[in-house]
Amino acid sequence: MIISVASGKGGTGKTTVSTSLAFSLNGDVQFLDCDVEEPNAHIFIKPDIKKTEAVSILVPEVDESKCTFCGKCQQACAYNAIAVLPPGDNSKGKTLVFPALCHGCGACSYLCPQKCIKEVKRDVGILEEGEKGSIGFIHGRLNIGEAMAPPVIRAVKKRIDPKKTVIIDAPPGTSCPVIASIQGSDFCLLVTEPTPFGLNDLILAVEVLREMKIPFGVVVNRSDLGDDETDKYCGRETIPILMKIPFKREIASAYSKGISIVKAFPKYKKDFQGLLEKIKRIT
Repeated sequence: MIISVASGKGGTGKTTVSTSLAFSLNGDVQFLDCDVEEPNAHIFIKPDIKKTEAVSILVPEVDESKCTFCGKCQQACAYNAIAVLPPGDNSKGKTLVFPALCHGCGACSYLCPQKCIKEVKRDVGILEEGEKGSIGFIHGRLNIGEAMAPPVIRAVKKRIDPKKTVIIDAPPGTSCPVIASIQGSDFCLLVTEPTPFGLNDLILAVEVLREMKIPFGVVVNRSDLGDDETDKYCGRETIPILMKIPFKREIASAYSKGISIVKAFPKYKKDFQGLLEKIKRIT
């Protein structure tokens, strides 16, 4: 089973829930941190990293000695990663490539009539793999300055072991990195907080999951703060609230030290095991 843990906004406790769930499960567990722009699950799981490799995408390289500057590559590129400057009276033609905008789709090289475009690798991040007890751990790190997280996320997800219970810690929000992370999940846990901002972004996340047809439920963190509007919304929309985590200074203090809930307070382990049972009944 693949369980993704997501949230409409940052700071709701997504990593708190995902790491605590991983520590609570019996048997082999695989944890994937797909928040590649700012991965932090390793702070709580503390894995022994045994393997590191680069993640790359293919970007175009133009042989201008063969190029006729016809502009077919520029027309094919949906992301404006290629610009063709045709020759003028006092200038030679030039084909400019902007690697940071390239999505590595290969359309330019495929459609080039002169076959003067080849694809070369460009590193965009790294993948690190390790373990902590029975937990297999994988996360990605997007290189500083890179604009696109999905290639690194896809590299992380290629390591999914279908024989294990897989927990995916997704990035916050509802944009492309989130879609890439939760796609293919059997179930998604949406972590929220009972505040107007939390509810607003929960509604956006619910719309995404309904569009993707992924079963989901809600975990309300810091449940005794804010108001009851989140409960009312979930009731109206028949969205199951699978767990509530109270606001406690002790939990926040443990989190600040990189200690998960179930490690700091073992009594919560049964609650997270019960959360998994609820997920199984829904799916």
